[in-house]
Amino acid sequence: MVRKPLYSDAGSGIIFNLAGDVAIGEEALPEGVILLPISTRAETIVLASGAQLAGIRFHPAVGYGVLGQHYDKPTLLSPEHDQLYRLYRVYAELRMQKSNERKVDALHRWADTTLDVTKVIPDPLQKALACIEQDKAPGQLSQSNDLSQRQIERLFKLWLGMPPKRYQRILRIRKAISFLRMRENVNLADVAQQFGFCDQAHMTREFRSIARITPGQV
Repeated sequence: MVRKPLYSDAGSGIIFNLAGDVAIGEEALPEGVILLPISTRAETIVLASGAQLAGIRFHPAVGYGVLGQHYDKPTLLSPEHDQLYRLYRVYAELRMQKSNERKVDALHRWADTTLDVTKVIPDPLQKALACIEQDKAPGQLSQSNDLSQRQIERLFKLWLGMPPKRYQRILRIRKAISFLRMRENVNLADVAQQFGFCDQAHMTREFRSIARITPGQV
């Protein structure tokens, strides 16, 4: 059995559960095409011996642009609701392929011929996401955008299912986790300052809330 953390990334995705017992958090996933909710807190994925998975992960907001809706939990796509992207055709091909390389190739071919995500996110939202990526305060997003702060917040709620502040918190935690995983024996107080936390205690509280782990455990 394999048990691993899935850290929050504010994105969503599609899982093709090809065989075996798989669970994310408390949700056991049936075999088939599973549409995933937006990740706002870390979850644990558990794969039993012999489980086989493939999947697609969408950047924040892209999943809503592709699928047109949000899901509040991992949801099995029914074949009768699969007219848009023919995901069960992909599922059948993935089950036939024996090697992981061929599975990845099959997903690439499907994405290249079916998905166009180049303009899926509205430009004002794209600008706001880029500003937060550059550590601009969520309350100042309207300064570099044609929309008001309230309009930007509505866009975030519609496309990401969360306010800009929540997205910034998730992004900050992800950056800090990546930094900590690449380095040993760093001073956590310095890391807190580097990534914009008030202090080490604030960073630890945020880690526990979003990543469900402490910086020291990372």
